[in-house]
Amino acid sequence: MSYKKPKKFVKEMIDIGESKVFLSISDTLIRSYMAGAILALSAVFALTISITTGSSLLGSVFFPVGFILLYLMGFDLLTGVFVLIPLALMDKRKGVTLKLLMKNWGLVFLGNLIGALTIAVMISFIFTYGYQADVGIVGDKIALIGEARTIGYSEYGIYGWLTILIRGMLCGWMVSIGIVGSVIATSVIGKIVVMWMPIMLFFYMGFEHSIVNMFLFPFSLIMGGNFTVLDYIFWNEIPTILGNLLGGLLFTVLTLYSTHHIKKD
Repeated sequence: MSYKKPKKFVKEMIDIGESKVFLSISDTLIRSYMAGAILALSAVFALTISITTGSSLLGSVFFPVGFILLYLMGFDLLTGVFVLIPLALMDKRKGVTLKLLMKNWGLVFLGNLIGALTIAVMISFIFTYGYQADVGIVGDKIALIGEARTIGYSEYGIYGWLTILIRGMLCGWMVSIGIVGSVIATSVIGKIVVMWMPIMLFFYMGFEHSIVNMFLFPFSLIMGGNFTVLDYIFWNEIPTILGNLLGGLLFTVLTLYSTHHIKKD
């Protein structure tokens, strides 16, 4: 597998981050909408495999399909721009400002959310034949997952909240390595292999990914999950997003930039 050396792929990641800051609003929303939708589809695909086969490992093996497809197609996840644009900001690229960074993050968040919600509605509709039938075994199980990862955490108070934060950090770290994989290899097969490994790891380990959760918890509520939207936002989405951001920044952005890009005396 041909690959780029660290100094080269870090520079390329900075270039990509710079380019994303200057995308039009429509391009940013379209790319992030498609990314949220594709990742949501891969999430329900993997969960269906895990539930119907009884093997969470098998589901984890297939989950990276969505991540790989969306990055090969040039779409954007919030967890991706959490890594790429800060690199451009740290490198003081011309025109890259904190204001533009926040604008991009807000637009990508919105696009990912709408894409994930679209799939939540579509899949719930076909699972229940237009909400006329029972949700079935997969729907029941996903409803329970939603409860366990909101109410289940809230039972432990601040320690539960911190648990999600740390799971989000570990997920952000693995996803950011997957993003590195999208640029480190020079062949499609190489990119697929390098992206596959960290994404499979985070899914199997139950780490928290903010965009997956934008699908999982609304879908779980539709399927009858016994928790509220506020439970989801406070006990999962907020600490997960913060964790994803911190994990990507601390474990990937700062380490790669400081050791492979900053010129040392």
